[in-house]
Amino acid sequence: MAGDAPQDAGAGDGGRGPAPGLDESLAAINAARREALDASRGTLRALRRLASADFALARSAFGRALAWAGAATVFGASAWLFVTGTLIALMQRMGLSWLQSLAVAALMSLVAAGFAAWRVSRYFDLMGMHATRRQLSRLGLFDEDGAGDDDDDEPPPGPGADAARPAAAAAARPTGAAPGGG
Repeated sequence: MAGDAPQDAGAGDGGRGPAPGLDESLAAINAARREALDASRGTLRALRRLASADFALARSAFGRALAWAGAATVFGASAWLFVTGTLIALMQRMGLSWLQSLAVAALMSLVAAGFAAWRVSRYFDLMGMHATRRQLSRLGLFDEDGAGDDDDDEPPPGPGADAARPAAAAAARPTGAAPGGG
């Protein structure tokens, strides 16, 4: 039985031999740490280069998109003027006076402009990031002191509001209801 002990001790480590010493283990851990740190630095450098290239591409694309948007606006406006002129000429041919033809064309333009302004106001409202601001306020990171907060339609409570709250809750409860609820 005494001869079986060395075989059992060597069987557990897969026949690799004796365990390394503390100094060797610390050196191996330190080398692995350095390799991981170097790999992290390389990854961060590559990510910084990628982000820099992406921002440069986005900046260039934004400038070109802005130029083409200007061209589209100019040609779209001139096309609208030609279409309006054509519609006025057609209304003249159908027997409407100049005043009536121009009034109909102006009304069409006003309706289109009103619809566009309404859509712009809706999109500007969505740009307010209301949900994010609410969550940041709840975390205490972005407190605007209630300025522009859509959820608070009530004014802040006055100094005696805490004392009046239980009385108001009792008055709002239906008769016969227990104060504990449930």
